[in-house]
Amino acid sequence: MIRPVLLVLLLLFSAAPAFAVNPDEVMADPALEARARALSAQLRCMVCQNQSIDDSNAELAKDLRVLVRERIKDGDSDEAVIDYVVSRYGEFVLLNPRFEMKTLLLWGAPFVLLLAGVTAMAVAARRRNGRVTGTALSADERARLAQVLRDSE
Repeated sequence: MIRPVLLVLLLLFSAAPAFAVNPDEVMADPALEARARALSAQLRCMVCQNQSIDDSNAELAKDLRVLVRERIKDGDSDEAVIDYVVSRYGEFVLLNPRFEMKTLLLWGAPFVLLLAGVTAMAVAARRRNGRVTGTALSADERARLAQVLRDSE
């Protein structure tokens, strides 16, 4: 009983992103539509923020999808369309930010943090290797250990 219900729910939710692009937005030329979908997948929905405008049902995402399609119809290249949208909404609209001087910290931070972590681990390991971790056995403890070893043979 529960399996069919789960299956229906899974099918409904897996198709949710497919409902984002409305039929009235689709371009007649399949090649231009493919370009529009590819560009829409690179642009962030400013309402949802972690979804592309291609996947979002927000009204602003719809407006941006229409804008992208209009720019493509006007003959703009992919880069010109992206540049136009960025000029209006800022770099934040890009899901994958460009590699520029102002985004150097964004792109370089993971590598710097990884290097710092590896360095910290190496320093900690070196310090641990040079440190004596116990005390020497006393004469009584050595005698007891020798006795235990002889008895076990």
